[in-house]
Amino acid sequence: MVSRVARICAQPGTTRDLRVHVVDALRRSMTVDAYAFVMTDPETEVGIDPLADVPCLPELPSLIRLKYLTEVNRWTSLGQAAGLRAATGDRPSRSPLWRDLLSRYDIGDVASVVFRDRFGCWGFLDLWRAGRDARFGESEIRVLAEVATPVTTALRRAQAATMAARPAQLTRSGPVVLLLSAELQVQGQTAQASEYLRTLLPPPGGAAPVPAAAYNVAAQLLACEAGIDTHPPVARVHLADGQWLTVRAGRLEAEEGIAVTIETASPAERSAVFARAFGLSARESELLAHLAAGCETREIAAMMFLSEYTVQDHLKSIFARTGLRTRRALISLIAGS
Repeated sequence: MVSRVARICAQPGTTRDLRVHVVDALRRSMTVDAYAFVMTDPETEVGIDPLADVPCLPELPSLIRLKYLTEVNRWTSLGQAAGLRAATGDRPSRSPLWRDLLSRYDIGDVASVVFRDRFGCWGFLDLWRAGRDARFGESEIRVLAEVATPVTTALRRAQAATMAARPAQLTRSGPVVLLLSAELQVQGQTAQASEYLRTLLPPPGGAAPVPAAAYNVAAQLLACEAGIDTHPPVARVHLADGQWLTVRAGRLEAEEGIAVTIETASPAERSAVFARAFGLSARESELLAHLAAGCETREIAAMMFLSEYTVQDHLKSIFARTGLRTRRALISLIAGS
């Protein structure tokens, strides 16, 4: 089973294809009645691209809100993999997500695994098992912990590949903003929002787009306000063909609502994801940020207290990691131009 997942991870492909194949492999070796496999911004750890097969899709806003407000096995603090029943001493009601939602769908246990390495958090997976007495065994949790490493590497590699394409520009005549209630219900949105949301998560047929990215950053804002997590309610998400967007959530002044904005990621924001996806060192990442700001070699050397020769050596290392050959190509890739 672990070797099967490792073979899947060795193949090139998109993050969505990878997740589909990994879940299929897991389902061949253990009972999984539903699942949610979510990509995350590697720095803020906020969800950006969900892939799910769950029985409660009509309650998606509530599902996401409760997931972010649940501390038990939260991906931001989870070591690697764990089961809900084991983590709560067979008292799953300690989880607001289970108590207020999953229990109504006869979900007995949830196995959670986080995909994290020294460069960031790339995603998390929740596997649901139905039945009042359902439980993920210790051996199954060990398997999930074992597959976490190859899956993490593959997710990061797939995200790096998204940076290489020349961005397709979306037409935009005004701000892209959604207004959500405290329960994450959409109260209103600007005219351009549907176009962006439809591209972020294409709905089946002619259905209305699902604002999953907006739900996630808004839920993270609620988690911050509740003292559950300290990561900012911001996420950078790959749209298509090299296009990256930044999604942010904030409270409306004098109102209970939440405003979510969607905009093209700046060169600095792209640079931060780029550095993590390609596994750059701290010094290489710093140099990359200076390049994204338009600095020349002499300026970079002075700001980093390095010789110009050392700056050139760092550049050569970055070229080797990214497969690029020139500074111009590197800057173009960072800027998304």
